[in-house]
Amino acid sequence: MDIGVVLQCTPPASRVVELARQAETHGFSHVWTFDSHLLWQEPYVIYSQILAATRKVVVGPMVTNPSTRDWTVTASTFATLNDMFGNRTICGIGRGDSAVRTLGGKPATLATLREAIEVIRELGNGRSARVDDTIVRFPWASASRLEVWVAGYGPRALELTGEVADGFILQLADPDITAWTIARVRAAAEQAGRDPGSVKICVAAPAYVTDGSAAAMAHAREQCRWFGGMVGNHVADIVAKYGTDGDIPHALTDYIAGRRGYDYNEHGQAGNTHAEFVPDAIVDRFCLIGTPDEQVARLHELEKLGVDQFAVYLQHDAKTATLEAYGESVLPRLAHPVTATEGAE
Repeated sequence: MDIGVVLQCTPPASRVVELARQAETHGFSHVWTFDSHLLWQEPYVIYSQILAATRKVVVGPMVTNPSTRDWTVTASTFATLNDMFGNRTICGIGRGDSAVRTLGGKPATLATLREAIEVIRELGNGRSARVDDTIVRFPWASASRLEVWVAGYGPRALELTGEVADGFILQLADPDITAWTIARVRAAAEQAGRDPGSVKICVAAPAYVTDGSAAAMAHAREQCRWFGGMVGNHVADIVAKYGTDGDIPHALTDYIAGRRGYDYNEHGQAGNTHAEFVPDAIVDRFCLIGTPDEQVARLHELEKLGVDQFAVYLQHDAKTATLEAYGESVLPRLAHPVTATEGAE
């Protein structure tokens, strides 16, 4: 299993680049960032610096959207970075959240998302694409290679992912929900005539390594509770569309009953006020909190479900410590299955 990291482009940009460099040093395979240009600094500029400061990590947004960025410019950016630094970029994309809503907009339709995926991927791989009534191609990008991974939760978004995406991004680490979403994605891929195993699976969530004490666990939960609020903001849209009586897991929908809106000024921040409704049980299921043994056990559980990459959201007060703990105590143990003895330590 690959291990990636998800960063915010919070000033100064040099700090973001340094965290990316540290992540590669500790064995992380991917460096993802938020893409919300009003809340944080411009990620695509920072990608160039990250790639220059590293040798192997793959870099890209988790996630961009079809609305705030021209599709051809997005593809050109990735193809240019690939030409400069080798094929080390990846495009995570969704319907649009903070980047769109802070401008007063709404998420793109799935039809628009599907069209954007096609244009970005074809151009990013040096092939021609149709944009409205025009066929376009980058004549200089024949060697560029770009995968497009799609983030989503709802049934229709999961079907779209299975039909067209190179990878699927699930922004939570609950094993039951992970199994449900993977099954939906793979079923859609098979129905579309694709090899279900060709769609790579990425689970992304905060990880906070503790010594297992009650005090440390309580502090870690408070640092990661924001994530349940962020996920709940997406889930609220799903509940509004599908209700709570369908086949969507209740573990995904029930906990938002106490939700009271969302403030994007606190998006992705530890200690934000709009995540107070998120119970400890959800924090524990959605995130990876605990000792290295507990982290490894959950990662092996996710791996058995078919997860190819776990991406660590690094939005808390232990950024460097988490990178170090994963590099020293977690990543080296992912090459072999966890044993019952290890899990009990």
